[in-house]
Amino acid sequence: MTARKLFSFPNPVNELSARLVAGGVVTMAVAAIAFGQLWLLIPLAYGFVARVLTGPTLSPLGSLVTKVITPRLPLPAKYVPGPPKRFAQGIGATVTVAAVVAYFGFGSSGAAYVLLGAIVVAATLESVFAICLGCIVFGALMRWGVIPAEVCERCNDIWGGSRSSVLGEDRLPEVGRVLDEQRRVPPHEREPQRDAQHAR
Repeated sequence: MTARKLFSFPNPVNELSARLVAGGVVTMAVAAIAFGQLWLLIPLAYGFVARVLTGPTLSPLGSLVTKVITPRLPLPAKYVPGPPKRFAQGIGATVTVAAVVAYFGFGSSGAAYVLLGAIVVAATLESVFAICLGCIVFGALMRWGVIPAEVCERCNDIWGGSRSSVLGEDRLPEVGRVLDEQRRVPPHEREPQRDAQHAR
């Protein structure tokens, strides 16, 4: 495996896998808080950093979910853009590393618990309700021009439309299919969508 392939992030991402990983994060974070086992901050932080850098490749939790659990579930894949998910993992990495520094570097268990609580809230929203807070921030930064559109072209297409669901992620497969079909058909041969609908 080349370094370039190792240090990459899947795009698109199966949202089911992302939600299962978030569920694992919730389990670890709640255990750390409930039983006062703050040493769990270390594998939590490692997992987030590993997923930011390599996707599921060097993350034990990510590998378990993508290679063992998800393929065995009788549920259809639902693909969402990869860059927002990577951004969300980056936020998780920042928060958990900060918790590690607060607890092991400064002996501040209070700060560590607060940061762990934030992880529990965000990961629960992701795993239970498919609400990705990091993705929402990513979308806002794209709209404000902080993140260039070319970082996630499909995100730009999707987020420019209706916001009836969280960032329109459920529309990604349809949008991707339409875009792929348009790339295969020369512009002068494309039928206007309105005419195509009337013809049905």
